[in-house]
Amino acid sequence: MGSKTFKTLDEQIEILKQKGLEIDDVDYAKEVLLRENYFFISGYRHLFLRPDGSRKFISGTNFREIYGLFNFDRQLRNILFKNILIVENNLKSILSYIMSKNHGFKEQNYLNAENFNRDYNKSRQINDLLRKMKRQINVNGKQHAATSHYITNYGYIPLWVVVKVLSFGIVGELYSVLQKQDQEEIAEIYNISVRNLTDYLPILANYRNLCAHEDLCFNNKTYKKIENTKYHDILNINQNEDGEYVCGTNDLFAIIIIMKRILKAEDFILMMNEISYELDILDGKIETIPIEVILEAMGFPKNYKEIVRMD
Repeated sequence: MGSKTFKTLDEQIEILKQKGLEIDDVDYAKEVLLRENYFFISGYRHLFLRPDGSRKFISGTNFREIYGLFNFDRQLRNILFKNILIVENNLKSILSYIMSKNHGFKEQNYLNAENFNRDYNKSRQINDLLRKMKRQINVNGKQHAATSHYITNYGYIPLWVVVKVLSFGIVGELYSVLQKQDQEEIAEIYNISVRNLTDYLPILANYRNLCAHEDLCFNNKTYKKIENTKYHDILNINQNEDGEYVCGTNDLFAIIIIMKRILKAEDFILMMNEISYELDILDGKIETIPIEVILEAMGFPKNYKEIVRMD
């Protein structure tokens, strides 16, 4: 395979035209390619390509359609990101409250391995996690006004302040090694099982980072499938020959189900209204393919809006 070489904007435009992409405003397309990078086409072209393997675009596909899908994905990331931040903040608050109440709130309490899962098989993970926590506290604590305030005035940082400088990934892992009664007390607040919450948190942390770094989102697949829920059944999501649901397990709709279960109802409704609004805007921008093709790539069933009204 030959190495890639630099292409000017004019050359990039010509390549796209040769592949059958319609460009009705060359100057506009050049500005987009300059600002967004030609590489963005790669992540969004697949749904607009012919099924014959020619890597050419479906007849009539316009540059504006692909850019429309790109902008939809950007808005989708923004919507998910701000709501995952709500989940992150809620979890940090709840976890620090339960841990402080049950074990104490100073460093000798929350950095004490004895206050976590006593299973021998977890000891190495716990020690590694505590080292990562100490490292994040040392690095981020000096840059955070609240942590600096407590160190200067009290000589310690309480857990409810420490969580502010810990990453979502670290806090999610922290939950996974808590003592069973602490895990159950936290999960009960969300009205879900410890197992589900343990599974959901790293998935959300991964999506948080994906959104923060503007990675492809709308058709992203999670590395782990979530367990079946009542929403899969109520929405009549189809199943494959193995009895597995064809969507809502390791796709974007799986994230929607997770958020349905752990976001406050009013926040979830607002999130879904914003996503539906962006889908309507996208529907008005694409002509070559129906919006149902986009929904399928996202793992959204046609009746996805019904999840808003479900308990």
